[in-house]
Amino acid sequence: MRFVRWFVTALVAILLVIFAVSNRQTVEVTFWPFPVTIDSALSLVVLGAVVLAFLVGQFVAWLGAQRWRQDARAKQRRIEALERELAATQAQLRPADEFSRGGRIERP
Repeated sequence: MRFVRWFVTALVAILLVIFAVSNRQTVEVTFWPFPVTIDSALSLVVLGAVVLAFLVGQFVAWLGAQRWRQDARAKQRRIEALERELAATQAQLRPADEFSRGGRIERP
């Protein structure tokens, strides 16, 4: 499985290098309505847009998963409370179990 991951990563890296070398033309990027103009390589503009879109998508997905993260935290707190309650109940039942089996409790 590790081999497949490295193979796909290497393939994507090679394709990105080929894309960057093939698209070295200079393009003018403007940001309307601001008076900003940037001259950059076409490959940098395209790859920058892809990276920006990926980051925005990840941020939106992170915001969308907030409800599930809150539910998971609430369930984890509930599990911890139930485990503490179970431990306390088991601690209370231990001396009663020893008496019912005829055992003795040694006290220091």
